Amino acid sequence: MTDPTALKKIAIRGVVQGVGFRPFVYRLAHDHGLTGWVLNHSRGVEIEVEGPEEALAAFARDLETQAPPLARIEGIEIVDGAPAGHASFEIRHSVAEEGESAEAPPLLISPDIATCPDCLRELLAADDRRYRYPFTNCTNCGPRFTIIADIPYDRPLTTMRHFSMCAQCQAEYDDPLDRRFHAQPNACPVCGPHVWLEKSEGLEGEAEWAGVTLPAERDEALSEGTALLKRGAVLAIKGLGGFHLACDGSSEAAVYRLRQRKGRPAKPLAVMLATMEEVRQHCFVSQAEELLLTSPQRPIVLLGWKPESGIAPLVAPRNNYLGVMLPYTPLHHVLLRDVGRPLVMTSGNLSEEPIAQDNDEARRRLGHLADFFLMHNRDIYARYDDSVWFVPTIPGSGGQSELLQPDTPLPQPIRRSRGYAPFPVRLPFQMRQILACGAELKNTFCVSRSEYAFLSQHIGDLENVETLEHFETTVELYERLFRIQPEIIAYDMHPEYLATKYAKRVVSGVGEDAAGPSRITHHASRATHHASLIPVQHHHAHIASCLADNGWGADDGPVIGVAWDGTGYGSDGSIWGGEFLVAGYDSFLRAGHLEYLPLPGGDAAIRNPVRLAFGYLYALSGQVPSLPSLSDLSDQEQRIIRQQVDRGINCPQTSAGGRLFDAVSALLGVRARAGYEAQAAIELEMAAHGAAGSPRMPAYPFDIERVDGLEVIRLRRLLEAIITDIRRGTELATMAYRFHVTVAETIRAVCESIAEESGLRTVALSGGCFQNRLLLALVVPLLRDAGFRVLMHQQVPCNDGGISLGQAVIANANAA
Repeated sequence: MTDPTALKKIAIRGVVQGVGFRPFVYRLAHDHGLTGWVLNHSRGVEIEVEGPEEALAAFARDLETQAPPLARIEGIEIVDGAPAGHASFEIRHSVAEEGESAEAPPLLISPDIATCPDCLRELLAADDRRYRYPFTNCTNCGPRFTIIADIPYDRPLTTMRHFSMCAQCQAEYDDPLDRRFHAQPNACPVCGPHVWLEKSEGLEGEAEWAGVTLPAERDEALSEGTALLKRGAVLAIKGLGGFHLACDGSSEAAVYRLRQRKGRPAKPLAVMLATMEEVRQHCFVSQAEELLLTSPQRPIVLLGWKPESGIAPLVAPRNNYLGVMLPYTPLHHVLLRDVGRPLVMTSGNLSEEPIAQDNDEARRRLGHLADFFLMHNRDIYARYDDSVWFVPTIPGSGGQSELLQPDTPLPQPIRRSRGYAPFPVRLPFQMRQILACGAELKNTFCVSRSEYAFLSQHIGDLENVETLEHFETTVELYERLFRIQPEIIAYDMHPEYLATKYAKRVVSGVGEDAAGPSRITHHASRATHHASLIPVQHHHAHIASCLADNGWGADDGPVIGVAWDGTGYGSDGSIWGGEFLVAGYDSFLRAGHLEYLPLPGGDAAIRNPVRLAFGYLYALSGQVPSLPSLSDLSDQEQRIIRQQVDRGINCPQTSAGGRLFDAVSALLGVRARAGYEAQAAIELEMAAHGAAGSPRMPAYPFDIERVDGLEVIRLRRLLEAIITDIRRGTELATMAYRFHVTVAETIRAVCESIAEESGLRTVALSGGCFQNRLLLALVVPLLRDAGFRVLMHQQVPCNDGGISLGQAVIANANAA
């Protein structure tokens, strides 16, 4: 007697499109002898499956336990249905659904994924039809987010719609048992995109490149491009989400050429290496770092740089860490193996402009930077920079070791983009439909719906109209893909941030701003202008972001928040940045801070840390000692700074921790003038590594004073003690290391004081200062030894790239 037939209707949500989920369901149904169908729709995957109860139960269990490697199942709903008498199991066409409810969970979209092992084997096999084909992919890898215009994820809604598959590719695409079944970017050399090499028209007189065969297409283009890189040329290479500027990373002359043209004299550049074996030749690599490097996301990982490395020192001057990534597209794999050298791979842009996306745009914007272009004809729908991560480590005699403390910190994101966005942060509470506009620097935005917060890919610094346009078009894309019409728009309190102006003008529908004529009026023509506005204090957003990142519940109560960064608009109108808050999602109280000190000349002091050092010393004691490190200031500059401090003219007050690091860096003679953001603080950390393996050093003296109910860290004795060490001729590494110890001790001391009064025993660390791995290595054990639970970021950056997540959850908690 056979078991009676039953029918189950199954709805699955998560990342279940473009990852081989439907053929997996098809094979699973056949393995269990079941009938029915599976299809994609705008919310996920829907299955109707029929058969014996025992087989149905096994099928439902295997859906989760045997899902494809790139699938991320967020929820499964199973309901009984009346048997329909299905004769077989089939894969049906996708269904686009309109008018779904705002409460329904959105469809999740896969980020772009690095080349899988199967495709890499085909790419490198001389007898395979995809040998050396730069666009090899399958359902387990390849472009996703960068080519999709709308959902459901089907070829007609991607930039691959322009390419008709040949008979062999079509057969793979149609075969449920093939790993390329419904792989939307599926292609081969016969029918798919191709590469070509062209000379830049923006550079004149480059006679050294004579003899290059042009035009060059397909494999000839790769061969010529390889030869040019070996000769020292700068190539603009079109990748997944935009262009890289590439050159030979072992050639000081090639790197110098790239830096001069790009206008990036000192900021570290990333390198791409062909294999893990090559990475180990140049860098110290821990197990956690190797897992990051080889993950499907393939981020840039900051690794300890071996002294014997052959990579040009100019790649990352005065830095102990090197940003390294492995190839993540077939094109990169072929190039790196052909060149046989490390390649600098930096964003294809000038200064802080957005990465170049389209061929014509690249010719226009990169023509004066690159000697040649390695182009292709697969369009990019969304710009997508590389992601950057690090594993919290401390320097040691053998290179570097992970923080071997209880609950060792997870890898930390510095920039969350390719491979991670647009996968959401899942929250333990429901979110309204919100647009959070983020900060001015390292901008991301966040849109939310259901229990998801969708943090955008890295947008960049909103300091020019090009980046603002990138911001606006990407907001529109996210709202379309995730079916979000914001009812609330959250923004930073700083009145001059372009993101703040954007938020206000989206609602008002008017728009001229400092960047010139705005496209905001176009955006405001949609339903968004009915949204309400909620301003959010910068450092409250930092702490709320850390809480959300750690799955902190809406009713879990406040924590002690330590928000240390370079700049944030305070609720008293001053520049905050060395903050101790008692904060939850709904509100915060300022409980302590670094004492206010002058910022002589405003932004001029940020660019010139020596001005900070001089201004701090003058404000604290009324006089400035004669020190070699301050000789970089002319007599006229010193006179102007004194006048600014005395009269309060163009001299805002700041409590920023980042500025304290800058001032001490200048005082110790490490960095007087900064060429990029946080350069002085970064080089101060590098200087301290020379003493990091020594026995534990005492902190410099510091004072904490109770002022108007706040714990205020006084800095005079700290700076005087440093000056005493300078005059004694104390080693730079020792002074830099003791300063880091002192910062860690002050953080512990203030947290203990706040805990005594509040009873709180959880500390959340956020803000760009906590990208300093030495500071983390010191402060985290101190807090844990004092009995605190320590929360750190693990999914979104602690810097301003994570601000928008905090804005979103704060706005949600404060919505009427």
